Amino acid sequence: METLTIRRPDDWHVHLRDGAMLEFAARYTAQQFARAIVMPNLVPPVTTVDAARHYRDRIRSAIGAHHSFTPLMTAYLTDDIDADEIATGFEEGVFAACKLYPANATTNSAAGVTDVRKLDRVFDRMQAIGMPLLIHGEVVSPDIDIFDREHVFIDTTLAPLVTDFPDLKVVLEHITTEDSVEFVSAASDKVAATITAHHLRIDRNDMFDGGMRPHAYCLPVAKRRKHREALRKAAVSGNAKFFLGTDSAPHQKHDKESDCGCAGIFSAPVAIESYAQTFEEEGALDKLEAFASEFGPHFYGLPLNDETITLERTGHAVPDLIEDAEIAIVPFHAGETINWRLAP
Repeated sequence: METLTIRRPDDWHVHLRDGAMLEFAARYTAQQFARAIVMPNLVPPVTTVDAARHYRDRIRSAIGAHHSFTPLMTAYLTDDIDADEIATGFEEGVFAACKLYPANATTNSAAGVTDVRKLDRVFDRMQAIGMPLLIHGEVVSPDIDIFDREHVFIDTTLAPLVTDFPDLKVVLEHITTEDSVEFVSAASDKVAATITAHHLRIDRNDMFDGGMRPHAYCLPVAKRRKHREALRKAAVSGNAKFFLGTDSAPHQKHDKESDCGCAGIFSAPVAIESYAQTFEEEGALDKLEAFASEFGPHFYGLPLNDETITLERTGHAVPDLIEDAEIAIVPFHAGETINWRLAP
């Protein structure tokens, strides 16, 4: 197979940032994807309908008229979030979902939720109106090893939440462990998960390959190789509970390489090509379209995209650095040659 044509995919988890970084990064997502669930962890976070509308306008302005792209906005949950506000946003088509960050779990999450049970009233309302809950699934206790925080979150927080709100649509985002694969697989059809391109390709050894590798650092961190293999099996399984979400998260090169480097991997420029390479390695290219273009819309209750994209089998040399006058970012697969390239 020298070319592969699939329905245009969607990205069900992406960070587009704001300001100059938004102007720089958004076009890469728009080149590949028809729609994207946009994370709300700005400063200040997106907690109101008006804030989401204004952010959506800034995204559309950054992308311009050259791409047919729809940003799907999310509400950042806080301990005192107004349930009426998010319900209004959902009913008016502004909010597509709510995002739950445990406080201090990742970038710009200081305003996040300190105790999930404080939001029972919100989850009850979301369950009633069919509004999805997107979860960064890690505990934040310093007593818990960073490599165990996803597993502990499932046992202590997610499992009780799913039991208490059985009709709540839940997406466990950017899963990194075999434990998450098993939990989502066994849960009801109200529970799904996104899988990133980078967690399908790296394990925790890649952060220490010949020295500290800050551009392989993300949150949740990559885990043992057995967990990466479990993610790959889930992605190519044809199970509709698992679908594409890049968690592409741009940071300036100097911020990644500082003495307290930022977490995040900028995969947007080569996302679908990276997924294609993984699916090819697993002998499952025929499963890529469903994972990338069908399972997500089905879960969110949205129509499939009519447009298609074509990938060409050709050596694709990924640059060491993507930059303009103000911004320099090391992309995922920097300095590597991958087997697929998105056709112009």
